[in-house]
Amino acid sequence: MANRDIEVLGIGNAIVDIIAPADDAFLITHGLEKGGMALIDEARADALYDAMAASIEASGGSAGNTIAGVASLGGRAAYIGKIRDDTFGGIFRHDLRSLGVVFDTPSAPDGPSTARCLVLVTPDAERTMNTFLGACVNLTPADIDEALVASAAITYLEGYLFDPPQAKEAFRKASQIARDAGRKVALSLSDSFCVHRHRDDLLALVRDHVDILFANQDEIFALYETSDFDAAAAQAARDAGLAAITRSAAGSVLLSGDDKAVVPAAPVSRVVDTTGAGDLYAAGVLFGLSRGLPLAECGRLGSIAAGEIISHYGARPEASLATLIAA
Repeated sequence: MANRDIEVLGIGNAIVDIIAPADDAFLITHGLEKGGMALIDEARADALYDAMAASIEASGGSAGNTIAGVASLGGRAAYIGKIRDDTFGGIFRHDLRSLGVVFDTPSAPDGPSTARCLVLVTPDAERTMNTFLGACVNLTPADIDEALVASAAITYLEGYLFDPPQAKEAFRKASQIARDAGRKVALSLSDSFCVHRHRDDLLALVRDHVDILFANQDEIFALYETSDFDAAAAQAARDAGLAAITRSAAGSVLLSGDDKAVVPAAPVSRVVDTTGAGDLYAAGVLFGLSRGLPLAECGRLGSIAAGEIISHYGARPEASLATLIAA
């Protein structure tokens, strides 16, 4: 696939997800806050893994999930993220490439091992995440493939990667390259705690470099320090140009200038695991935008993709999203 063919390029934390069912008693025993996301060291990751039930191991990471979704929809996609030259790193690279995604970021020959996220899913479909970030936080500006960024119609940045200073500089470099090339930049806020930590820097990035902003209701409230949804959404659209904001079971709202689309969530027979719902919503919207579709249709694609992902364990599509859309 030639670089010039790329519709959506994702930049994010390259993480292998290890997903297993658990009950509330397991969470209490191991001191885990239900529904939370904790950063852990490698020793803690190994101990939890040993205690978990039989698991599913699949490549993950927020932007990685989104890019896998774009590929499943039939989009031409690429990814930049840091892995180690170890077993989990090989799994991550293979999984993305098997979907037709361009992923050529060199593996680190030394340093921390490839990142992994241990996801405990309780019977109510709530997920509790424990993340060892490992190699992925060592992404630097040198890892940004300038030609690839300049050739991609949309470069999508994962907010989770905004913590490490070098990764933050990599974001700024990629954003500037994309803007100089006349391309679009999209950003997912990813997590309200991340927004609280970096509010001023994120606002500056949104206002100076971002064309498409993804957030959920809590994240947009954190960014604009308000509990007024309409006011926060309108400000996001003014700052970025286009805002796509999810509201869980209430669906989503997309705003761009005078254009507004209120999109219902896709009906699902059973919610199994909400991991990756926001990531796949972004995949549908980005795919639609890359094809020049109206806002309402972009939101519909996002809802369908999110609906597929919450119907099973794991944050990568099990069914062809292109087939679901066609149906």
